[in-house]
Amino acid sequence: MSEQSGVTKGAILMLALGENGASEVMKFLGPREVQKLGEAMTSMKSIPQEDVENVLEDFNSVADLNSSLGLDSNDYIRTVLKNALGDDKASSLLNRILGGGGDSSGIESLKWMDAESVADLIHNEHPQTVATILVHLERDQACEVLACFTERLRNDVLLRIATLSGVQPTALRELNDVLTILLSGSDVLKKQPMGGTRAAADILNFMSGENESSAMEYLKSYDPDMAQKIMDEMFVFENIMDIEDRGIQLLLREVQSDSLIIALKGASEEMREKIFKNMSQRAAEMMRDDLDSKGPVRLSEVESQQKEILMIVRRLADEGQISLGAKGEEQYV
Repeated sequence: MSEQSGVTKGAILMLALGENGASEVMKFLGPREVQKLGEAMTSMKSIPQEDVENVLEDFNSVADLNSSLGLDSNDYIRTVLKNALGDDKASSLLNRILGGGGDSSGIESLKWMDAESVADLIHNEHPQTVATILVHLERDQACEVLACFTERLRNDVLLRIATLSGVQPTALRELNDVLTILLSGSDVLKKQPMGGTRAAADILNFMSGENESSAMEYLKSYDPDMAQKIMDEMFVFENIMDIEDRGIQLLLREVQSDSLIIALKGASEEMREKIFKNMSQRAAEMMRDDLDSKGPVRLSEVESQQKEILMIVRRLADEGQISLGAKGEEQYV
């Protein structure tokens, strides 16, 4: 079972919980998490009882009731998603992972679409409109959408995000009209879009090194002071060094070993030691051996895994479980 990803394990758990239980859990998940779980669930046609028991562990009583799961899971998943998300959101997501119709509209529906589809819908709109839309999305999704644009449009939109402080109600209505036409529906927007340097920094954190460098150069040429503020807001992989040991230990519980090994291939020796000292001696020795035996890894793969870990860091910070020391912040001893 150790070879299976967290998403696969999560999908097995959702199938084991039953429709009502899975629906209640999914209400607390974000669009990206639900989409990944939904896709994993649809790929499962049968699950060995041993795997179910390994996933459930402390819930053996539930596992004992399920001798096989997911033999024909499409109807099950439709019920779970509709109970958890409502018909509109579920229809949009089901269209992506199961196929079939289902119209939905508004910015909320964009969160349930893949990046390429969102980019296709909005890339011909005015860059200010695109920027206003993207600040409503999860930061990693916004980054993926930007990656689908030309370099010129990507940089222009990011600049507008960085300088965006709010949107007038009239502009919100116009934006909703645009999305109504694009998505053939109409939803009432519930969120007021917010941009600014923090939003731009969060999006940049998920960009590849090449795109990030290009965007930063463009921002610097427009407004060096603003660009510096964005850089100060950014949290990069080496900033993990600033997290206290307890926070590192919490982080390590959330990160898959394979992901960490690849991420550490591009890390400094000091960073590696920071990680090792927060592991058990045995785990640290095994990690060192795995790093030594790991062959060359593409830089893009290293950056990808580092950004995945940064997503976990941001989530833990947002939940108040760890503290991120901003640059220039006073330290206490």
